[in-house]
Amino acid sequence: MSTFNVPTRDQVSENNQAIFDTLKGKLGFVPNLYATYAYSDTALENYLTFSGAKTSLSAKEKEVVNLAVSQVNDCIYCLSAHTAIGKMNGFSDDQILEFRGGYSTSDTKLNALAKLAKNITETRGKTDADTVEAFFNAGYDKGNLIDVISLVGDKTISNYIHSTTQIPVDFPVAQPLEAQTV
Repeated sequence: MSTFNVPTRDQVSENNQAIFDTLKGKLGFVPNLYATYAYSDTALENYLTFSGAKTSLSAKEKEVVNLAVSQVNDCIYCLSAHTAIGKMNGFSDDQILEFRGGYSTSDTKLNALAKLAKNITETRGKTDADTVEAFFNAGYDKGNLIDVISLVGDKTISNYIHSTTQIPVDFPVAQPLEAQTV
């Protein structure tokens, strides 16, 4: 496999340079994965538009999905980033580990969500009917289901970009799930 370096601001298109400036202003830095999207003149803007689009899911619910999907896809970059974001959204280390495992012992609704996200990812969309029914029984609706599926796709794109490019993780690195469980 060829080596991918993280492109710098001066190595990307003018449009992507403007996006880098915006990201740096909002986040204080340009995450390596976002910079890697900028190898394409259009992918970074398209991804940020899609991932930032309106959804019926709360920020916390999105992180549950992001963590479950990234664990199934074994993406250390996204696991590390979303562990940090999960903490910023008020989740404890134990909750984050559970979501990564595709469940929650502290919240019935988030348990159904984590199980659904894990199942969709593991089965590549051939979702188990009982898992979908449990999701609906937890209080979600068909619109929420479509939003979860969209988010699984969104996160899978980033997982695949990192898995293919192996760019360096620029967040505190999440430990392997097995090493953290008791």
